[in-house]
Amino acid sequence: MCETLRNPPIVLKALNEKAHDTSYQFSRLYRNLYNPNFYLMAYSNIYSNSGSMTKGLDDKTLSGISYDRINNIILRLKNQSYKPTPVRREYIPKKNGKTRPLGIPSADDKLVQEIVRMMLEQIYEPIFSKYSHGFRPHRSCHAALIQVQKTFTGVKWFVEGDIKGCFDNIDHHVLIRILRKRIKDEYLISLIWKFLKAGYVDNNIFYNTYSGCAQGSIISPILANIYLNKLDKFVERYKTEFEKGKSRKYNPHYHKINGYINYKKCVCKTY
Repeated sequence: MCETLRNPPIVLKALNEKAHDTSYQFSRLYRNLYNPNFYLMAYSNIYSNSGSMTKGLDDKTLSGISYDRINNIILRLKNQSYKPTPVRREYIPKKNGKTRPLGIPSADDKLVQEIVRMMLEQIYEPIFSKYSHGFRPHRSCHAALIQVQKTFTGVKWFVEGDIKGCFDNIDHHVLIRILRKRIKDEYLISLIWKFLKAGYVDNNIFYNTYSGCAQGSIISPILANIYLNKLDKFVERYKTEFEKGKSRKYNPHYHKINGYINYKKCVCKTY
């Protein structure tokens, strides 16, 4: 019992320290969801965000959180009866005139998701690419531009790509396989799976979710980063392998033209 009630910052620090060892596999993470202090920490993280106070499908908010409410969530998590509520879908206008779907979770789900997010962040942040700036603490578009400003010295080639509807198209099975490589706690994996499969309600009609993470959900950004980290690492390896060698490959066509140019220069100098 004493271990489950450890101070949350100490637990998170311990996770972060172990995370630097990429071969380490984390277990017994789910038990942290039995700790009321984690819920208080989660509440303090999100209560000031006006979006986090938006009502979900259950028509409740985080306003007036109490120990009774927290203990009820813990009880349901312990006996495996906890079932995430489908998110309420809203559409947010974009600058190009189109709309972006936004999923709003229930109040209780926000608290649970924030605890899971905190744990995943400590486990995965140390191994994320230093070139990744989206949805990460102390990083942003501005941080990415500053990095380019300080390190960019010119390039000879680019890899161009476009990820369309990133949040909507994440493969659940691939994501779970990635998580299982570092997390050996099937209770936590099962909980994340429940969030992925919770579905959404749009205009009073329920829809199942077969892929993707609800954009607007607290847990979605970290899950997307864990998913895309595989792409980051692949591109970094590809870059290293592509740039092997100290000189460019011999190009006979180029050298033929270059030789002809040099010959003409020599001829011109003699006259």
